[in-house]
Amino acid sequence: MLLAHPAVLRDLIEQYEALAALHAADAESDQVRQRMQDVAYTLCVSTGTQDVDAALIAARHHLPGARPEDDSFVS
Repeated sequence: MLLAHPAVLRDLIEQYEALAALHAADAESDQVRQRMQDVAYTLCVSTGTQDVDAALIAARHHLPGARPEDDSFVS
């Protein structure tokens, strides 16, 4: 499986977290919700996962400095 460059993964994680904070502050925003779904989808495709929680774990696992023995990543 091809995996996105760590810089791309870091950017997607940061975007998702920022959008999640905006969504929590303004749950009515359709634009924020749609963008959050788009970033979640891109994270899933980029990491070969099927849900955003697994995608976030997988993306973080592939960032520089991630510990190989980190038990938050389940394959």
